[in-house]
Amino acid sequence: MSANKTITTAPSLADIGGPRQPLITAKDLTCHFPVRAGILAPKKVVRAVDGIDFTIAKGETLGVVGESGCGKSTTARLLIGLVPITGGKIIYDGQELNADLSLRDLRRGVQMVFQDSFASLNPRMTIEETIAFGPKVNGVPQAEALAIARDLLDRIGLDPARFAGRYPHELSGGQRQRVNIGRALAMRPRLLILDEAVSALDKSVEAQVLNLLEDLRRDFDLTYMFISHDLNVVRFISDRLMVMYLGEVVEVGPAEALYHKQAHPYTAALFSAMPSMDPDARTQVPPLAGDPPNPIDPPSGCRFHTRCPLAKSVCSSLKPRAITLNEGHQVACHLHDPASGYEEVAA
Repeated sequence: MSANKTITTAPSLADIGGPRQPLITAKDLTCHFPVRAGILAPKKVVRAVDGIDFTIAKGETLGVVGESGCGKSTTARLLIGLVPITGGKIIYDGQELNADLSLRDLRRGVQMVFQDSFASLNPRMTIEETIAFGPKVNGVPQAEALAIARDLLDRIGLDPARFAGRYPHELSGGQRQRVNIGRALAMRPRLLILDEAVSALDKSVEAQVLNLLEDLRRDFDLTYMFISHDLNVVRFISDRLMVMYLGEVVEVGPAEALYHKQAHPYTAALFSAMPSMDPDARTQVPPLAGDPPNPIDPPSGCRFHTRCPLAKSVCSSLKPRAITLNEGHQVACHLHDPASGYEEVAA
């Protein structure tokens, strides 16, 4: 992190004004991608997101973690309408998508910053034109749109006099990611989805972008959905964490609480894989063996049971339900469900 700023963990919701109303809610959200097969072969689908439920409160940052292929990015793309919904509902500020709210209106309130800062920018447009493009498409006069772009360039730490006329290839990776953030903010969104937005940056630049995001959240009253593989980065920026495995949510809870104690065996394995600078705390045994199962034909019952060291017979036959352990902390595991029939129910 930057040398001139002390890094502390993000405040809990209780520290920043108490529980808030949901800005966006997903109910039984599902996305299945069809798989090409022969004429006589049975139709199959990839269960990328398979009936998940979650909310993001106004003003908070929800961190989303899990292995590659667990459905994090697909969930993000569902929330902004980049991939079609197979089933379930998305409710934005009390309005249901495709019932009370059009996709165009949803995209005014929800914007996304992608991982690849270069591929997501038009190489033929200047930085100023890139940021001004969204407002212009939505009817803002060109002069006003350019004024918005220059103001945002200043907000994201790029001097308009130096950078407004440059093209993407003339910028560094960190500068391009700042432009992507500015382009998203030009639409005045309330929810900003950050999909691995800092993973391609080196650590010093990553720290600068993270500090920028914290400042922008305060200045613009933003809500974030932050997707990352880096658990230390997620800890710094997130109020709550959502852990996904093979298209399902396995645990949701306050960020600091989950970092100190994990309820789901998969979450525990995920956190135990974090590298440590302490030579006495080095991992001696792999916390998790094997690859995730095929999402075309996922295991019955708990999808993690094929890799879980605590699995019992009930885990392969019965799908776990979400159990509330305490306020804001839920886990989908038979280990914590007295009614599941698990032989060794946790206290």
